[in-house]
Amino acid sequence: MPELSFTRAGNGPPLVLVHGYLGGSAMWDAQLAHFSPFRDVICPDLAGFGASAALEAPESIEGHARMVLGLLDRLEVERFDLLGHSMGGMVVQEMIRLAPTRIRKLILYGTGPRGVMPGRFETIAQSRERLLRDGVPATARRIAATWFRQGEAAEGFPLCLSLGQKARQQAALASLTAWEAWDGTPALGAIASPTLVLWGSRDRSYDWTQPEALWRGIPGADLAVMPGCAHNVHMEKPDRFNRLVGDFLDAADF
Repeated sequence: MPELSFTRAGNGPPLVLVHGYLGGSAMWDAQLAHFSPFRDVICPDLAGFGASAALEAPESIEGHARMVLGLLDRLEVERFDLLGHSMGGMVVQEMIRLAPTRIRKLILYGTGPRGVMPGRFETIAQSRERLLRDGVPATARRIAATWFRQGEAAEGFPLCLSLGQKARQQAALASLTAWEAWDGTPALGAIASPTLVLWGSRDRSYDWTQPEALWRGIPGADLAVMPGCAHNVHMEKPDRFNRLVGDFLDAADF
């Protein structure tokens, strides 16, 4: 199996952060700096994205999940806390389905249990059509702007744009195919790890029905809604995001 690139720093209990569509491990720079003094933070680059852009991306969410689990096997990381954002949230739902005993705590951030997202700023078919017509660089600019309340004026936009423009077109298209075929709803009731669902109230990618389905479907799940934030809460309000995540991870197991 091809080996994913990754960023890693720190010591302590492992914390794995999985990025979303047109992203990369560099999206977690603020979290790496915050958590690495007391956590072993591991940030994979999914196949076809970021530093793994040379790899061919699978056309299934399960395929991405198996690649991340394979990376953790190679790093000899057996048990870990796990956070997934956007498409990465789909990937981590598959990871816990495939390896439920390995995940201590789970954070599902800006994501949902269905690949076909109701209320998204455009349909998957429209994204595919525009990607084929406009190419990756223009698509990355257009989509990254929707992740922030301030659009292209947001402080985090240039980093997201640069990462998105590194993505392979094959990976961008394969991801859309993977979304269409994926539905994690039937597996929600089997998630036994303590889980936090985290969502920005102005998210244009995932409307409220998606995080609500996670919160109601996962036994005992906690919910945190960040007011005034769009899709990339961790960049718009990093201090509050880090505090929320840290408090959840440090709380006694329940």
